[in-house]
Amino acid sequence: MRVLISGAGIAGPTLAYWLRHLGHEPTLVERAPEPRRGGYLVDFWGTGFDVAERMGIVPELHRLGYRLTEVRSVDRHGRRVASFAAEAVVGLGDRYVTIARSDLASATFSALDGCVETMFGDTVAAIDDDGGAVHVRFESGTRRDFDLVVGADGLHSRVRELAFGAQERFERYLGIVVAVFDVAGYRPRDELTAVMHADVGFQLLRVSLRDDITMFCISLREEGGASLDSPREQQALLHRRLAGAGWETPAVLDAMRSARTFYFDRVSQIRMPSWTRGRVALVGDAAACPSFLAGQGSALAMIEAYVLAAELAQADGDHIRAFARYHERLGPMLRSKQDAARGLCSAFAPRTRAALVVRNTAMRLMGLPYVPNLVMGRSLRDGVELPALPAA
Repeated sequence: MRVLISGAGIAGPTLAYWLRHLGHEPTLVERAPEPRRGGYLVDFWGTGFDVAERMGIVPELHRLGYRLTEVRSVDRHGRRVASFAAEAVVGLGDRYVTIARSDLASATFSALDGCVETMFGDTVAAIDDDGGAVHVRFESGTRRDFDLVVGADGLHSRVRELAFGAQERFERYLGIVVAVFDVAGYRPRDELTAVMHADVGFQLLRVSLRDDITMFCISLREEGGASLDSPREQQALLHRRLAGAGWETPAVLDAMRSARTFYFDRVSQIRMPSWTRGRVALVGDAAACPSFLAGQGSALAMIEAYVLAAELAQADGDHIRAFARYHERLGPMLRSKQDAARGLCSAFAPRTRAALVVRNTAMRLMGLPYVPNLVMGRSLRDGVELPALPAA
């Protein structure tokens, strides 16, 4: 089958890899002119790690990623509030890595080894599914026909909008915005340590990366939702809302002006009754974004891509049956992940002083046996078994 996949992040290249492995003809289209840089760090483990292992990219993930040794929370004066070994949270040995989302995307894309047609600097403008094929018009004006179209184009999916309706029908905003940026030469540095400071309404995270780069992540409670179009407006919001904040916040906001990369978005979930319609399907954040708070969106995207490819193979080209099995297999797990993520809002941006106290108490307990499972619960378990793939 000829399959158009919109989005060359993580879900898209993973799906393209497995479709090509199974003898199909995938085509990737990506709005950006080249692979994207920047973005936040993700903790990568679980069933998504199994997919990466089957793709042969785990050594590259370990090369690009990090093994953090400590997670530390400090108060507004920099005094230690809580500290625990990062390994205590997941306890997975070599089957765990902390990695920049863009590096994970780069590794999945590199696995295609140049054997999948990729169209950078273009995107889908119109879709006409006549039941027998999908007629696609691209923004460049090019028109092509495909057997299937898959939207792997993220939270603000264009394919989802064209095939299912406006984003506001499916987006559930969680009352928080997130900003992620990296800066060269910032001091101080705490190697292989995630240092964070939380106060009412926000959390600031600092992680030292290689090559003297430091990544910052700010999660800020913004009940109305920030519809700010430019980085200038977004950074002005951060300066305005965090004026007078403690710890290194003033220095971090000052360093933000010279950031190499800058990412800003609402923290939202996508909740849909179905991820497929006709010959169009969605994967990754386009289908069931669990939100930045879940910490596993990238791994889940790889699981979804693998399962969709496997179901198409097992259905022997019957996309209707494959799409139904795809949703049936993953729907309960993804809803569980989304429910668990909603419960973490107060950890990333405490709403009240009482919520801050609860958050700090939980942080102090995280290094104790069994506590991570009690605190994070379902977010540490995938609850899905990968289906077998037929021989290529």
